[in-house]
Amino acid sequence: MQTSQVREQGPRAVVKVGSSSLTSAAGGLDAERLDALVDALAAARGRGEQLVLVSSGAIAAGLAPLGLAARPEDLAHQQAAASVGQGLLIARYTASFARHGIRVGQVLLTGDDVAHAGRYGNARRTLEALLALGVLPVVNENDTVATDEIRFGDNDRLAALVAGLVRADRLVLLSDVDGVYDADPRLPGSRRIAEVRSPGELSGLDLSSPGSGLGSGGMATKIEAARTATEEGITVRVASAARAADALAGRPCGTLFHPRGTRPELSGAEASGPAVPGTVAGGVTASAVTAVLLGIVRDVTARPGLTPADNFHDIGGTSLQAMRICARLRKATGIPFLPQDLFESATLEEFLTFDPDIRHAVA
Repeated sequence: MQTSQVREQGPRAVVKVGSSSLTSAAGGLDAERLDALVDALAAARGRGEQLVLVSSGAIAAGLAPLGLAARPEDLAHQQAAASVGQGLLIARYTASFARHGIRVGQVLLTGDDVAHAGRYGNARRTLEALLALGVLPVVNENDTVATDEIRFGDNDRLAALVAGLVRADRLVLLSDVDGVYDADPRLPGSRRIAEVRSPGELSGLDLSSPGSGLGSGGMATKIEAARTATEEGITVRVASAARAADALAGRPCGTLFHPRGTRPELSGAEASGPAVPGTVAGGVTASAVTAVLLGIVRDVTARPGLTPADNFHDIGGTSLQAMRICARLRKATGIPFLPQDLFESATLEEFLTFDPDIRHAVA
């Protein structure tokens, strides 16, 4: 049996599961499928892996109790369904994980929670504390209060963000499709792609095939999430929820995305910056890194007119964009830039100074 005592840090995985993998066609939670997923996660915990579960299903779980035949189109009724379904979902996870002696903690996030500097650091610290205490965090978007303007939009993007927040080793995206295909998997002759080493390998693919209707994501969002995470140095596997045990055990299944970047390993204190004015860590000149940074930010945000005096949040920078920017910057300079520092800085130029006063979110 697992215990809830404080653990040594081990390998970390973020696992995302979609609505269609947890619910019946009528919209209620499917206890057998949820228990099978929990069994696979518990086995991974037994092998010493730290896990964060990003789970869809709150809105879908709330449909049947409210007498709704399908996912509502309007935001207010989606929020109402989420309010009812979220309680059912976490209660079911709590009971199922308890069979293995594993304690879970619910973490509900909106886009605002990770788009502002202080909240970004708070979310990271909460997840770190739960993991240190041996608790398995169950993360979902807070659909009960999220508006169209502050929504992640789907839990694939949220899972990629959480993987960056906790500096995961790998991200596993589970759904009702057993990987990425070179055409609609329902068509004869379509072929599953076993491995992806660069985004160019997927160029020209038709990723518009519809999902089950219960969720909000699709294959395109999974590939975008994989692109974001692999730039952070995180291995990504897209697989069927029915193969969750195989995916978590590292057995061949689904589509494996190889990491293309390097993971940040240094804490804020260890990377607290230069003693020599005008340089950043490693002796690279600040002006040279500023030029690299501006080029990367302009490319990722599609805003060509940026200057060093611009503030990342004020230009509409998002958390996923911050992850991609820092991943590219680390790859270009070898310096362990972190997304929370980008939000903490008053300007893009200040982000490069490694001033300890703007790195408090990393502590």
